[in-house]
Amino acid sequence: MAEITSQQKDFITQRAQGCCEYCWSQLKFSPDPFSIEHIIPLSKGGTYDLANLALSCQGCNNRKYNHLEAYDPIDGKLAVLYHPRQQSRSEHFVWSDDFTEMMGISPSGRATIIRLQLNREGVVNLRRVLTASDLHPPT
Repeated sequence: MAEITSQQKDFITQRAQGCCEYCWSQLKFSPDPFSIEHIIPLSKGGTYDLANLALSCQGCNNRKYNHLEAYDPIDGKLAVLYHPRQQSRSEHFVWSDDFTEMMGISPSGRATIIRLQLNREGVVNLRRVLTASDLHPPT
């Protein structure tokens, strides 16, 4: 079984600019550790290739688990979850006017928000505090 090296972890963290690649929480302000997540889970044929690895907070990682899709709350159809290596964040998500909530603007974005609970209470509260301090959203 392959392992992720410390050099790979450093590269992935830098590539993600120290942010969860799903909810955009910042590692430096998180009370919980971040992990390297398999975008396509190993159990679904994913690999240890850098193109399949993402920086993820524990909340997003735990909620994503081995899921690749979820239901879009608008049309009720299954949609593929957001893939941070293959999709552009701006095509799937926008911030609310006060920058505390992520809003899905595509089936994939909406399904990802629901599956990973990207607007869970603790994350929204942290965004609120960081926005007031001009530290959110990350650039």
